[in-house]
Amino acid sequence: MSVDPSALIMGVAAALGGFVQNADMPYAAEEFAMQQVQVMSDQAATVDASIDDYIELLPENSREPVRKAVDSAAETAQDALAPIVPTPPVIADVPPDRGAVEPLPGEYEPLPATPAESESESDAVWSVGESSASAVLELAPRAEVGVVNEVAAGSVSIGSIAVFVPWFTEAGGICEGVTAPVLAALYSVENGFRHGATSPVSPAGARGPGQFMPATWARYGKDADGDGKADVLGVADSVMASGNMLCDMYGQIDQWKAEGVVSGDTLDLTLAAYNAGLGAVRAFGGMPRGSDDYENQTRPYVAQIRASEERLASILRLLQNDSGEVGARIVQAAVRYLGLPYVWGGGSVKGPSSGGFDCSGLTSYAVYDATAGFILPRTSETQWNVGVEVPLSDARPGDLLFGNWGLGGPGHVAIYLGDGQMVHAPTTGDVVRIAPIVDNMKARRVVS
Repeated sequence: MSVDPSALIMGVAAALGGFVQNADMPYAAEEFAMQQVQVMSDQAATVDASIDDYIELLPENSREPVRKAVDSAAETAQDALAPIVPTPPVIADVPPDRGAVEPLPGEYEPLPATPAESESESDAVWSVGESSASAVLELAPRAEVGVVNEVAAGSVSIGSIAVFVPWFTEAGGICEGVTAPVLAALYSVENGFRHGATSPVSPAGARGPGQFMPATWARYGKDADGDGKADVLGVADSVMASGNMLCDMYGQIDQWKAEGVVSGDTLDLTLAAYNAGLGAVRAFGGMPRGSDDYENQTRPYVAQIRASEERLASILRLLQNDSGEVGARIVQAAVRYLGLPYVWGGGSVKGPSSGGFDCSGLTSYAVYDATAGFILPRTSETQWNVGVEVPLSDARPGDLLFGNWGLGGPGHVAIYLGDGQMVHAPTTGDVVRIAPIVDNMKARRVVS
């Protein structure tokens, strides 16, 4: 069938769920309505197969006309329901490549470009957009740098940062100027921590989580994890190559600054060099400027990485936390799914379902996973009745945060991370993300 009836049913269920949650109705009525919508969602997956099975029972000469009639009816229904069915996340173009091969320190060859008149970095005008990192981390300011907007349901998401953490830590110790959070922020902007055979290749041929051009990889790619090969698609080899390359650039730029050849923040210029080339930094005596590529790609790229360092540092601390405390385990279970789409009714103690989580589905899973068996009630209202309330000022990582209060109780639940941050599945059309806690939230310790 050209249009899947089950997809329409799931879309209608999501829309109805939103209507019910936003309607001013008695709590009991809302609960009953939500249960009926859930039944609709649960049955949707069997609709396509059932229709196909019924068609196969028909005489052979009537099957094709019936299929066409079903297609036509489904398409008509899709057009009629379009205004209320949520729009799926959009996947933008693959990020651009990292440019030409970077000269090694001491091998600089001047570019033919002529630097424009001097202007400060604050003169640049940045358009607002969302990368997979900024969507999940709610960074501000956010600059459009051509990276992936959202990850598709079921794909490897930004949550896969966990496998990068040991290597960010190791590569962050190569030199003082390039830290683990800087590397994490850079990789979040590059392609959202995607790696392996399914990671994107840029139109110019840049590959892997670090987006290396072949000649640059030939120079910096080494077998860091001892598996016998230098794998541009792998985690360890790419991160260590990026660390070494960035540290080489950092040292070269520091030398040029001492010689009076370039000026500006060394790390900013190093990140600009990773994007535009070390030669561009030398040619412009600092931050590249003037052309569309520099103004609309390189400068926003640098700004976005620098803006996300603090948040990435917090995530690294959480993922490096090996204290064994149950709160840390709850957090780690949840952040594994950063970037996964919000799906109304999605998720259970077994993990995501229908391609994602809703708010209480995420908390149910994280608590169950962290405790090896503690089952929370399924809705935010009923989860509020578990454990003990604690002052928000005394909340610890892993405590649940409740908000969006109504007559029936809280309409939303999240997991506290510390430092005023939470991880949650916000709403239809969004993804599991880290965000600042909002006004009027209350904290509850459901396990200790």
